[in-house]
Amino acid sequence: MIELFKRPHIDFIGLRWIPISASVIIMFGGLAVIAVKGFNYSIEFTGGALEQVTFPKPVSLADVRQALEAKKLAPEIQTIEGRNSFILREKGMEESVKSLGDEMEAVLKAAFPDNQPTVDRREYIGPVIGKDLQRKTYWAIVLSVLGITIYLGFRFANPIWGLAALIALFHDVIGTAALVSITGKEMDLLIVSALLTIAGFSIEDTIIIYDRMREMGRIMRRESLAEVIDTALNDTLTRTVITVLLVQIICVVLWLAGGQVLHNFALCLVVGNILGTYSSIGVAAPLVYEYDLRYGRSRPQAAPAGGKPAGAPAPGPNAPQGKKGRR
Repeated sequence: MIELFKRPHIDFIGLRWIPISASVIIMFGGLAVIAVKGFNYSIEFTGGALEQVTFPKPVSLADVRQALEAKKLAPEIQTIEGRNSFILREKGMEESVKSLGDEMEAVLKAAFPDNQPTVDRREYIGPVIGKDLQRKTYWAIVLSVLGITIYLGFRFANPIWGLAALIALFHDVIGTAALVSITGKEMDLLIVSALLTIAGFSIEDTIIIYDRMREMGRIMRRESLAEVIDTALNDTLTRTVITVLLVQIICVVLWLAGGQVLHNFALCLVVGNILGTYSSIGVAAPLVYEYDLRYGRSRPQAAPAGGKPAGAPAPGPNAPQGKKGRR
């Protein structure tokens, strides 16, 4: 295995209040931004006009987009394979479908005088479809979180570990969603997909760290939980950094060169991966320790398989008994 760090000894638990405080600011600040400003929902959620146009001669998607944006129009544009046709979707009320369609048609005819487009169809995507998609999106998020919670309940016997992981997950999703709200980017199904991807990446990274904590808990039975967590975090630091760097390289390339359609999706992944890595190290594991410090024992344990948690074997005849067994 490649080692970026030679036996690091970072005191993550000693410094725990720095990332925890930052996470509290991100979570509550993000919720406040979302509550006050809300989201700029795309046509998939709000409804609007749909128009399909066909050009006699080939024309590039970039040229069509540039012509519309020059007149302050920013519809969603979809190409039709094998044809010089484009589907334009623009947010608006039902009564404005004709005016929106006429405006987009006039702009394209003025921009391409030698390649005049014809309108194949024009229709309205009603709010019923928008509300249905919005309801399904909310259900997708709720069911995803519920599935993660059930998985953590089976994976680890201590529910505090699962709760800390979910707090870290919400931190990542809320922070990324707040960025979408602040920048005014359209909340579409691609952004929702990015948020769910971030949640999956975050929980996977947290579980790997938890597994190492559980393993070190079996080996370091006499050491404190702080030493166990610090050792686990330092041991997995190289793996965490390499993984996030490889993922970020792909996401940054998509962000810079993936085109207009993937731009916002990739940006959310870039920000979410950073937040997810940071929260797994600086939020999830330290919260486990903080609970242990304040309310009681939460030593690493596996889900029970044969009636006893893994890592807690039955004491033998020569096993130490409390203080008397120590030398």
